[in-house]
Amino acid sequence: QEQLVESGGGLVQPGGSLRLSCTASGFTLDYYAITWFRQAPGKEREFVAAITWKSFTTYYGDDVKGRFTISRDNAKNTVYLQMNSLKPEDTAVYYCAAGQTIVNNRFDSASEYEYWGQGAQVTVSS
Repeated sequence: QEQLVESGGGLVQPGGSLRLSCTASGFTLDYYAITWFRQAPGKEREFVAAITWKSFTTYYGDDVKGRFTISRDNAKNTVYLQMNSLKPEDTAVYYCAAGQTIVNNRFDSASEYEYWGQGAQVTVSS
């Protein structure tokens, strides 16, 4: 079965760090761009970060630039999202998505992705 599985979510205090993982099973991530989105209660889904498959170029949403880092380890078929200096407004369900062809670098467009994970809850609270 082809699927993406997120892990590493949890509860953390403001200013803390978490690392999310997105692991593929049943297919290889080598030729897929991987993007993290998040959705907070009552809010629309938001683009967080993306990494391409060929040059490992990264893109970030304005709200997370300088605090989050996306990376990939193709040998482990896994993409990571290192989240530092977390704020309460980072609280959301985080989803990873895989897409082979991202048209016009529209990484923020959900329709570009073939696979989605089930989501991982991140809660930032004291």
